[in-house]
Amino acid sequence: MTYLELRQALEIFGLGEQATLAEIKQRHRELVKRYHPDSGGPRERHDNPPAPATTGEAQSVPGGDQALIRRINAAYRILTDYVNSYSFSFSQEEFFRQNPEARLHHQFDQDPIWGPGDGRP
Repeated sequence: MTYLELRQALEIFGLGEQATLAEIKQRHRELVKRYHPDSGGPRERHDNPPAPATTGEAQSVPGGDQALIRRINAAYRILTDYVNSYSFSFSQEEFFRQNPEARLHHQFDQDPIWGPGDGRP
C-alpha cells in the first residue's frame, strides 16, 4: 500500500485525516447500502462515478453500480489493513496527547495553588 492509495481510499469514503475504526465501518455500511447492485430498481451504468458525498443523507442509486462497489470495498480493505497494522503507542506522552484533560490533571494535581486533586494518576 502506498500513501497515495491510502489518500484515495479516504477520498472515496469522504473521511478526513483522522477517523476511528468505527467511523470507517459506519461509512462503509452507508456506501454499500447506497450503491449495492441489489439495492433494487433499474441498473444504471456510471462511466465515471463520482466519489460518494460526505454530507447529507445517503441517496440510493437504483440498481447500484458494481464498479463503484468494487472501488468502495477495495478502499475499505486498504483502510482496515492500515488500521489493523498500525502500531499503537502506549507511552505517557501519547496518552496525554489523546486525553488532554488527564494531562492537565497530572500537571496541576500536586500544584499548591490548585490543590491536590482526587488522587487519580
